[in-house]
Amino acid sequence: MQQIMVQIIRFMRSAYHASRAKPRLEFARLLQHSARMSRDFVNSICRKLPGAEWSDPWGGGHDAWKVGDKMFACIGTANDGVSVKTPDIETAQMLIDAGVGVKAPYFHRSWVRLPFDADEDEMRYRLAASYDLVRASLTKKVQATLPARS
Repeated sequence: MQQIMVQIIRFMRSAYHASRAKPRLEFARLLQHSARMSRDFVNSICRKLPGAEWSDPWGGGHDAWKVGDKMFACIGTANDGVSVKTPDIETAQMLIDAGVGVKAPYFHRSWVRLPFDADEDEMRYRLAASYDLVRASLTKKVQATLPARS
């Protein structure tokens, strides 16, 4: 988040003397570009997980990632972060209290939403942990049909 704010402040300073319409357009473009890159980043991580499949179950631009037909990550249309599953409500609350994430709207209390400005390593870890948790909850029969986890 700090990096985005620094970019915004730098841009606003440089655009101070420009017309009023142009800075608003550039500001909106900067925010949109940043969010799009993060969405692409999350999708690139999820795409590499064995047996992971993308869907848009509700229509309208959701990115829902599933393994064995069970969701492990979801980016909503608000495009402000990715929701992931945690092992339990207590872990989710710990992440919320630590400021790593927020309560994931529309999901069970064991899910958290990680903002797109979260640490890259934290994002990778939470996506993989959510994937592993959901994959482990699948029946042995379904697990046997999935590619091996490296």
